[in-house]
Amino acid sequence: MLILRWITAPLRWAFKILVLLVVGAVIYYAVTLVQVWLTSRRYDPVSAQAIVVMGSAQYDGVPSPDLRARLDEALLLFQRGYAHLIVCTGSKEPGDVYTEAESGRAYLVSKGVPATDILEAGGRDTWTNLALAADLLRPRGDTDVLIVTDPFHEDRSMAVATDVGLTPHPAPTQTSPIRGTAVIPYFLSTAAAVALGRIVGFQRLHALGEMAAGVGAVSSPGPVLPSSVVQPPGVDSLRAPPRTACAGPSRARVT
Repeated sequence: MLILRWITAPLRWAFKILVLLVVGAVIYYAVTLVQVWLTSRRYDPVSAQAIVVMGSAQYDGVPSPDLRARLDEALLLFQRGYAHLIVCTGSKEPGDVYTEAESGRAYLVSKGVPATDILEAGGRDTWTNLALAADLLRPRGDTDVLIVTDPFHEDRSMAVATDVGLTPHPAPTQTSPIRGTAVIPYFLSTAAAVALGRIVGFQRLHALGEMAAGVGAVSSPGPVLPSSVVQPPGVDSLRAPPRTACAGPSRARVT
């Protein structure tokens, strides 16, 4: 009997530790989920140096309803003078002609925003979008930014923005078409990404995601500027006049 207890004791301790770890992980995730939800309810636009619009799907150059809601919020902030530069971000899916950033820029120009007040940075996910936006903004000294995205995505976007050297302020769109119970899976997945990002680091989490997708961890490509502001050789394009920022997913993607 003593031998049996001696053998099973380590197993019982291992089981107890496992239970504690699981309970701790559940509590940590639940707390993170609440924080993501609380951040989604914050709308606190302040005077900033740039507006960064997190991108979403586009269809042949036409912003999806979700992307349009984000762009309309950025347009409102721009018109009210909260910032005089917008950065549109987002790349494109295979087969697409336009990037999300290009679609966002074209939409804003059609609404009266000067093309010279818009920058483009094309990334495939939240980390790359904001890293490329930061590459454009930091040399200009424009690091104080308003982050425009869906409410459920605000906490993650602000965390990543801080990670890449920006000072973010929440300005989630108030007209997102993703409403009601449809937001539940987005909140759950965002909370998971935020929880993991806080543990391993958002850049490392991005790299792990790239490797898991078979892409591999690669360095961020250079920023993409609109054709109307491409500078001749030898001219620092980052010194061009201020613009506006939009970040996000294309086609079937919603960041």
